[in-house]
Amino acid sequence: MDFQMYFEDVVQTARKEAAAAGFEELTTVESVDEAMKREGLTLVLVNSVCGCAGGIARPAAAYINRMEGVKPDHFVTVFAGQDREATDRAREYFEGYPPSSPSFALMQDGNILSMVERFDIESFSAEEVVEKLESLIEIYA
Repeated sequence: MDFQMYFEDVVQTARKEAAAAGFEELTTVESVDEAMKREGLTLVLVNSVCGCAGGIARPAAAYINRMEGVKPDHFVTVFAGQDREATDRAREYFEGYPPSSPSFALMQDGNILSMVERFDIESFSAEEVVEKLESLIEIYA
């Protein structure tokens, strides 16, 4: 099998999983800026093809968007390593946090509130990441 074909299949699967979880895909600088101008609470998933994204972050993202009760007003995603300009622009909004993928950023009216970074994801279960996200949402919602 051709590596490029295999890798593209992995990328498309990761994109589809985020979309199926209800996250709006931001692929351009302009789409990131538009999303960050929205009023309200926004959860940003910084997607990637690593194992902890597929096994932990995207399943957590799917759950958090379907949960009952208080949740963010907007769910968006950028794809690290794929849509580089869009991801770089999103990271400009994550002031005080180094680049991290996968990760989640909780934003309010375009301002960073908090992040769940890779080190908060890779050694934990999807359920534990959901608990972290729920706690942040409860604090800031």
